[in-house]
Amino acid sequence: MAKPLTDQEKRKQISIRGIVGVENVAELKKGFNRHLHFTLVKDRNVATPRDYYFALAHTVRDHLVGRWIRTQQYYYEKHPKLGLDIEELEEIEEDAGLGNGGLGRLAACFLDSMATLGLAAYGYGIRYEYGIFNQKIQGGWQVEEADDWLRHGNPWEKARPEFMLPVHYYGRVIHTQNGTKWVDTQVILALPYDTPVPGYMNNTVNTMRLWSARAPNDFNLRDFNVGDYIQAVLDRNLAENISRVLYPNDNFFEGKELRLKQEYFVVAATLQDVIRRFKASKFGTSDNVQTVFDALPDQVAIQLNDTHPALAIPELMRILVDIERLPWHKAWKITTKTFAYTNHTVLPEALERWPVELVEKLLPRHLQIIYEINQKHLDRIAALFPKDEDRLRRMSLIEEEGGKKINMAHLCIVGSHAVNGVAKIHSDIVKTKVFNDFSEIEPDKFQNKTNGITPRRWLLLCNPGLAELIAEKIGEDYVKDLSQLTKLRSFVHDDIFLCEVSNVKQENKLKFSQFLEKEYKVKINLSSMFDVQVKRIHEYKRQLMNCLHIITMYNRIKKDPKKLFVPRTVIIGGKAAPGYHMAKMIIKLITSVADVVNNDPVVGSKLKVIFLENYRVSLAEKVIPATDLSEQISTAGTEASGTGNMKFMLNGALTIGTMDGANVEMAEEAGEENLFIFGLRVDDVTALNNKGYNAKEYYEKLPELKLAIDQIDNGFFSPKQPDLFKDIINMLFYHDRFKVFADYESYVRCQEKVSQLYMNSKEWTKMVVKNIAASGKFSSDRTIKEYAKDIWSIEPSDLKIPLPNEPRELLNKDNSK
Repeated sequence: MAKPLTDQEKRKQISIRGIVGVENVAELKKGFNRHLHFTLVKDRNVATPRDYYFALAHTVRDHLVGRWIRTQQYYYEKHPKLGLDIEELEEIEEDAGLGNGGLGRLAACFLDSMATLGLAAYGYGIRYEYGIFNQKIQGGWQVEEADDWLRHGNPWEKARPEFMLPVHYYGRVIHTQNGTKWVDTQVILALPYDTPVPGYMNNTVNTMRLWSARAPNDFNLRDFNVGDYIQAVLDRNLAENISRVLYPNDNFFEGKELRLKQEYFVVAATLQDVIRRFKASKFGTSDNVQTVFDALPDQVAIQLNDTHPALAIPELMRILVDIERLPWHKAWKITTKTFAYTNHTVLPEALERWPVELVEKLLPRHLQIIYEINQKHLDRIAALFPKDEDRLRRMSLIEEEGGKKINMAHLCIVGSHAVNGVAKIHSDIVKTKVFNDFSEIEPDKFQNKTNGITPRRWLLLCNPGLAELIAEKIGEDYVKDLSQLTKLRSFVHDDIFLCEVSNVKQENKLKFSQFLEKEYKVKINLSSMFDVQVKRIHEYKRQLMNCLHIITMYNRIKKDPKKLFVPRTVIIGGKAAPGYHMAKMIIKLITSVADVVNNDPVVGSKLKVIFLENYRVSLAEKVIPATDLSEQISTAGTEASGTGNMKFMLNGALTIGTMDGANVEMAEEAGEENLFIFGLRVDDVTALNNKGYNAKEYYEKLPELKLAIDQIDNGFFSPKQPDLFKDIINMLFYHDRFKVFADYESYVRCQEKVSQLYMNSKEWTKMVVKNIAASGKFSSDRTIKEYAKDIWSIEPSDLKIPLPNEPRELLNKDNSK
């Protein structure tokens, strides 16, 4: 009987199968050796692990390029050497941390799905020189370090200087006989870098194009006089600062001029690129330009991923009206049919509102266009609702209170043909509460597209043991059709399968515990429940409530050390925005509680608390497969969707959560009895707001809550500085919008049910299997199919593009848009 494959061997097999397809592994080996040879000839005689990583990455890139080129043409008409450790090479690869949290990661899942579904799609963004900061924990505090992710180069990208484009700022607007012109501008160049995005087993390779800012050669030099030359050259850095660093705020708007420059930079470069490609497809047409652009929405769909690219709407209008000379009404019709808008948050502090004064200075022509859009919009509203001044004020693109500001969400809604939220409950809040005035007028414009995750990264890659086990039971087709996971329901009472699922989880826990013991010098109890909350640190995500539960468990152990206690390892991780004081204090509280709990001999191995430093995608791939309990505990009505919740569900964790975001649909799919649901619902939160939330009532009513709060307040967890956490205490009593105390009792009771079930391994694993079987809906393939059908009006293709070494044939059907 053949020896069973280890997880690493399965991972290699999956990697080679996915990359190579039907081609010869020997070719991969030859390419690897060639790249390694040239690396050594050029630099040194002894290969380092980084040499192996770059040689392997360049080999895979070479392999993809042929398919990549072939894919683009159609739109227009591994383990290579014995003795290498693939996991060691994977560790060398830097995370491209070019987003803040769920939003950027969602886009990455969508790119994977679009390539796998054969959609002619491009992902556009900024090639930040420094991504989301690296988080260090020093003395229990978060300290930020720059993420110099490009310091060793990036083997996956290809600079495309032949497609460099100008982006304009500042200047003034003049009106001439030939129309309106934006003149005397400062020009920055946008240099594109392309990264291949391979589909799964279909030879399709799409493009992610990221823009990098470059100063033109004459930047600040046209007017220099003797002595200014050196300064003028040094000032080139100012221009290139546009793509220097990612703003690290998540769910919080920061109205800085550099950020506005970034938002316009990606929009202006991308629209020029899109229109260049559109015109190339129409080259040689006998139609005049005005007629040609009528076809733009038939061939191009642009999805605005939140309001950050909202300036694309006035920018496309500027191009069509000022440059292509289309009449306003025709340009507006084309624009609205081209754009669609996805809303990702309802938190008021996260909604973008740019000061009119700043936009006027940086983008004077765009402000004029926005005013014109607003005037026509308000004229329409006034005709529908005569004399309703309050409605006009509420629906205006320009807010007047506290200085004039542009409401970018309103601009997106008015300038798009479709608006969607990212989970049913969120889309309902968007439609009936936040943008109710707009949905009353155009109810059909508002839709729901529940988020999803790619099973290629979030199961096959990160959890090969579970992926293989599932494939043995239901075949491999589920990887491209995750709805097939429902077939696992027939194995819920299969004792052998339950044992195998449990074993895979235990192997993942062992591997992750070895990582934790090495990194944190904490002895992990492998029989303990791995209780995990990893996400950005934010008051609405309620890491504080988790912390209060940890303190309550600690106090129970101390009160009666001999009483049966189901052991837990509580793992919390996530970054706080550098300027977010409360989030940083929450991290300090968690690490302070961890210091007390982990060093108390009475507690021993019953309870351990770990703050996971520098949470990022590559760390998520380690912790998620090892998790028993997933914490999704935001206040109902605050988390738009969440995608971490889906990743945990797919990887065999059970969920403790509120009825918020996609948790609601997870409970629908699996049955509410198969999740640990607690706390206020959206309507309860609304009722409590109307009544008036009084935190002290809960504090005085619940002895265990009072004890935990008093310990924090009296310096039990910070003896050298007893008032260290006074800001947290003050917030919880007097300014807690997210009602931690109101859900505490329900949360703690629900956690007791979790512990009770965990003691019965077989019943726990049955519930795990039911959850995995119900997670098929949450594939990003399903999400993208819905976008394609309902918003973009395109059909996915199951066509397998011929490999570069196979004869090229024209497609009978073009699925591109």
